[in-house]
Formats: sequence, C-alpha cells, structure tokens
Amino acid sequence: MSTEVRIDALLPAEMARRAEYLGVRKAEMPALKVFTLAILAGAFIALGAIFATTIWSGGMTIKGADGAAAFSTGLPYGVTRLLGGVVFCVGLILVVIGGAELFTGNNMIVMAWASRKVSTAALLRNWGIVYLGNFVGSVGTAVMLLVSQQYTFSDGAVGITALKIANTKAGLDFIPALALGILCNALVCLAVWMTYSARSVIDKIAAIVFPISAFVAAGFEHSIANMYFIPIGLFIKTFDPAFMASEAVVKAGLDLSGLTWGNFLLNNLLPVTIGNIIGGAVLVAAVYWSVFLRGSDQ
Repeated sequence: MSTEVRIDALLPAEMARRAEYLGVRKAEMPALKVFTLAILAGAFIALGAIFATTIWSGGMTIKGADGAAAFSTGLPYGVTRLLGGVVFCVGLILVVIGGAELFTGNNMIVMAWASRKVSTAALLRNWGIVYLGNFVGSVGTAVMLLVSQQYTFSDGAVGITALKIANTKAGLDFIPALALGILCNALVCLAVWMTYSARSVIDKIAAIVFPISAFVAAGFEHSIANMYFIPIGLFIKTFDPAFMASEAVVKAGLDLSGLTWGNFLLNNLLPVTIGNIIGGAVLVAAVYWSVFLRGSDQ
C-alpha cells in the first residue's frame, strides 16, 4: 500500500471533478446561508473596488486656472491601471478564501448542471439569490462609503475619480458593454477554475492575482463590481451637493447628465450581466465540461 502524499497541484481532469462537486454543494445550500454569504461577497468586491479607485485617483490630471491640463499627479495610465488591478484582487481573494458566494464565480455551477447533477431550477435559484445578495452587499458598502466621506480624501481626487468611473460605465452602449462583460467573466472564471487545482491558500491567491489584475487593468466589465462603482457615483452626485459644488469638482468639468439609475440598470448592468454569463458559463464552464466530463460516468 502506497504511503506517498501528493503535494503538487491537481490536474485539469481532477479540477473538473472538484468543480462538479462544489457546484452540487453550492446548489444544495440553504437559501438563507446562500444569501448571507452573497451579501459578504458583494461587500468584498466593493472593498476591492474602493481600493482600486483610491489607487487610480493618484493618476489624476490637475487643471490650471484656464481649464487646461497643467500636470499629472501620478504614474502613466497603464501603470495606474495595473496597480489598480492588483489591489482589486483583494475582493476575489476574500470571496474565495472566506467562502463567500459570488454570482460571476458561481457560473461554474454549470459544470455540475451539464452533468445533470444540478437541476435547472436549482441553478437559477442559486444565481438569483446570489445576485440579489451581491447587490445588497455592494450597494450597502457604497452607502457606508458615502457616510464615511472617504471619497473626499486627497482634496477630492478620490471622489472625482469615482464620479468619472461611474459616468463612463453608465454611458456604455449595449453591445460594447456585453462584449466587455464576456471578456471579464471569462477571466474571472478562469481564475476560479485555477483555484480548483490549489492545495493551499497561497496557491489560491497566486491563481487569482493574474487573471483578475488583467480584467481590471484592461477595463473589462464585472456586473457585481459595477453594483458598487456606479451607485457610489450616483450617491455622491445626489446626496453631497457641497462636494459637487467644490472647486475641484467644478474644475474637473464633468458632464454627469448621463449618470442616472436608468442608465446604470439598462446601459450597464443588464448587458454586462448577460455578458458575464456568456463568458463564465459558456466560454469557461461549458468548454471545460465538454473536454473533461462529457461522456464520463455520471
């Protein structure tokens, strides 16, 4: 009898079995437990978004009295995007290591569904509860940030960056938002997929950092992160008129007429959510199922 202990990472075929097993576990979890863990996941992703926004505010351009760009406060665009992507990873690290429930990552349940170990009703139940819980956690964190006034730090640079991010995302057209959502969750689910090979916490963190940094730095669209990014801009615009009237915001020359709840829901959240499902459930989960589990013993 062999006493050899394996310490190497799981191989892809073993990862597929683990994904299938975890999909069944997630689908069978009691609703209240799922909802609670989903709220936590939404908050965790929002915390990563706060961290990234703070980093990106260091790359603002300062305008002179005539409104023309005077000088930049920070590093080049690509460098600040990269740094923001790296620090955003804290969100998914907290989700994966802390055992929270994230809608985009739960697209991997499709592997268990395709093997007929999870029903369509159970799959949609999980997605619906998790999506709602993620929304509560993300928006709730945005409310807390509004109350804390952290966005006023660095002479308002953090808040101006938050407004710019929200405004840009709310102004996306449907097809680009859909495509950006597909690209985003393909990377997110690849990160989750790679964590299935892990045998330690460090393994999982290493698997997460590069794909997540890539999607954030590239500007892809994540539906749950956007449940923080856009509402915080809307909250600042609506509930802090003093900040909006400050010299820094006025000099930034932002046209926020398109930053509305309607544009958030229809121009961004709807197409990005659809794109996330295509990118995660189809391009990652279904593909890996077809390679490693299709035709295997059920």
